[in-house]
Amino acid sequence: MIMASKTSVKNKNPKSGVKRSVKILWRTFFVALVLGILVVVAADFGLLGKMPSIEELQNPSASLASQVYADDGTLMGKYYLQDRVNVKYADISKYVIEALVSTEDERFYDHNGIDPRSSARAVFFLGSQGGGSTITMQTAKNLFTDYSTNIFVRMPQKIKEGIIAIKLERNFTKEEILTLYLNTVPFSDNVFGIRNASKTFFQKEPDRLTVEEAATLIGMVNAPYAYNPRLYPARSKERRDFIINKMVNSNYLTQSEANGLIAKPIVLNYKKLNENTGLAPYFRMVLGEEMKQWCKTHTKPNGENYNLYLDGLKIYTTINPKMQLYAEEAVAKHMAYMQKILASQKDIKSGSVWNGHENVLDAAMKVSDRWKNLKNAGMSDDDIKKTFFVPISMKVFAWNNDNREKDTVMTPYDSIKYSRQILECGFMAMDPLSGYIKAWVGGVDFKTFKYDHVNINTRRQVGSTIKPLLYSLAIEDAGFTPNTMVVDQQQAFGQYGFVPATTTSCTGRTMPMSEALMWSRNCATAYIMKQLSGNGNDNQNQGAQRFLDFLKLCNVQTSKIDPYPSIALGSCEISLYEMLQAYSMFPGRGFNVKPMYITRIEDKNGNVLDTRTSQRKEVISDVTAYYVINMMQGVVRSGTGRRIWSYGVHGPVAGKTGTTNDNSDAWFIGYTPQLLCGTWSGCDDRFIRFNSTTNGQGASAALPVWAYFYNQVENDKTLPYSDTAGFARPDSTLEEPNYDYLNNSQLDLGAQGNDVGNGQSSDYEQGYDNTNPQNIAPESNTPQDQYDNATPTGEPANPPVNNNGKNPPNKNPSPNKTPADTAQKPKALMPKKDGGGNRR
Repeated sequence: MIMASKTSVKNKNPKSGVKRSVKILWRTFFVALVLGILVVVAADFGLLGKMPSIEELQNPSASLASQVYADDGTLMGKYYLQDRVNVKYADISKYVIEALVSTEDERFYDHNGIDPRSSARAVFFLGSQGGGSTITMQTAKNLFTDYSTNIFVRMPQKIKEGIIAIKLERNFTKEEILTLYLNTVPFSDNVFGIRNASKTFFQKEPDRLTVEEAATLIGMVNAPYAYNPRLYPARSKERRDFIINKMVNSNYLTQSEANGLIAKPIVLNYKKLNENTGLAPYFRMVLGEEMKQWCKTHTKPNGENYNLYLDGLKIYTTINPKMQLYAEEAVAKHMAYMQKILASQKDIKSGSVWNGHENVLDAAMKVSDRWKNLKNAGMSDDDIKKTFFVPISMKVFAWNNDNREKDTVMTPYDSIKYSRQILECGFMAMDPLSGYIKAWVGGVDFKTFKYDHVNINTRRQVGSTIKPLLYSLAIEDAGFTPNTMVVDQQQAFGQYGFVPATTTSCTGRTMPMSEALMWSRNCATAYIMKQLSGNGNDNQNQGAQRFLDFLKLCNVQTSKIDPYPSIALGSCEISLYEMLQAYSMFPGRGFNVKPMYITRIEDKNGNVLDTRTSQRKEVISDVTAYYVINMMQGVVRSGTGRRIWSYGVHGPVAGKTGTTNDNSDAWFIGYTPQLLCGTWSGCDDRFIRFNSTTNGQGASAALPVWAYFYNQVENDKTLPYSDTAGFARPDSTLEEPNYDYLNNSQLDLGAQGNDVGNGQSSDYEQGYDNTNPQNIAPESNTPQDQYDNATPTGEPANPPVNNNGKNPPNKNPSPNKTPADTAQKPKALMPKKDGGGNRR
């Protein structure tokens, strides 16, 4: 019995052990299943991290670049953190879809967000035979999760992506999911979305992509850096060919078609837009700052403020691409020419121009990136300063047709001198009726010099360009006419002293006001200012205050202008932007128009958020405007601006030159009935200037830019500007100006500022042969027809005959008709009348 009992126990133990193991296995399975369900439920409820709501799933969003468009719809540039722009499914090449599905998810059309076979394969082979993520899961990752390389973080993320993928499949069609994926997936060179990738690497819309181009782009998504065709063409081609073969396996291509495609090389047409590239970079910088302020005051439907870099705004501007390129070419052509003359100047070549200005160089050193980086590295100021005197290899700005830079070896200290000796320029062109800005060039090279010289916050002394404003006030309020006689004599203003400061430029003659403007007579202008006091005795400075009030009426910011009598000669600082607005009342027949560059702003879906129209107000009468136009035509016909005709300019043109003390600032503002343009030129440090007035005056340093630009515009028959349209004559009896061309011809086109002496003969040495300027490509990198070879120091040519008198008077005058151009109607909205019939 005992033996039997032992045998029984011995036989029973193996069975009980198996049962126990099975129980443990089942318990483990059910515990794991329950835990898995709990993890999934926890993830779904957001306990493992935020999960998107149903609304967010139905309206997925990703960071979208805001886009800037020119007046013809041309894309000028973008503002972005991630360079992404959405595109519709219908606008994507079928080859892109086929390449994507063949490579990333061959059973995409058969699963509901998760592919069990791919997931099992990924687990069994630990990812060596391919991942388990479907296109839908990758879309979820792109939209709603932040990828992590930490396995403990990544596993919950994968679970969340699977849950989101299932929800996406329930809310979207397969085509919509493919579109979401292709709009959010990253490509090489930090480009996001298929449209941007297509435009960046092939300069094509995504619906125009060929099979091999589509395969090249899809090849990037697995490893954007490793398969970058720009950096690694051989590796990228290998990946492209792999995808083409995958398309054969998925029956999208035949093997013979694939063989023909594989034999082709990768041919890129690469161009990526950034802040330094694209059309009108200075303008886009100024526009971006305005748009940031706009975003602070405008909210999305959810109550949050718009974000310029995330919300995909579409900003439509008034910039004309052709005119912008003509302006950039004009600036480049003349500034390159004048830079050679300035660089050959004795004090520049010897470095003596910096004597007494070492503090400027010291300040520039301390705000440089080099100084900041070495300071952060713990170096002392003395040691940092020593590094600025050690020659090193570097790239510096240079005028050439390549990339406007050159390789050289110099000390960082000398590089600061070199860069600050570059002659700068600002140019703006606008429609004087609507205020639409057509071209904006803020400097000579945005990549190197970011400071914009056009915007309202950049002010320089305006010199004699202010005189037409004073003369218009004298006509409008003091009863002057172009034939009113004025005395070209130094004027005393009581405690404010004499204007001008010396009598060197005074002739002592009595002359018509029209002649005083033609030759920019400082003493006669001071006389006019004095008469504005009402009694001709301006010891109380009433004339200057009256003029200051008038400038304010012209929308010039006068808060930083003191009412001194010298402002009549342009001693005050005003921006180019404001000067063009003030001048707009002349071709605008008395109406001042605010320059504008935004027409409308849309959200990413095309909904209009903001529209803008012209802002006009009447400042002077149309008769006053016509008188000033006529006098300013005399300036370019026979006065300080007469060399304009040597550049091939035709038609009626009116304008005014301006030059400040010591030739620090050169100006020319001119207009036709349809176009108003202004140019400023000078160095940012005002002590760096032309020693010779022959080179430094507005007629030499600024006017040619205007002429080069306008010559291109008037010869481009695709642009709506005519050189035959005349300035409209008011329907009134007018007193025509009388010009004594025979007895009052002038040879000197000198500066209009205070006399500073003639200098030494060596100051007038150019050291540069007067060859024709070279054509320099525009900064926006779009080739245009080349300029003619007019020289910027050409002799006066015969101007066109003034045909103003032939313009028939307006038989039916209307207060709502304001254009000075009889050939084109304005698009601007007119200001309303108040109860008394006056303009507001």
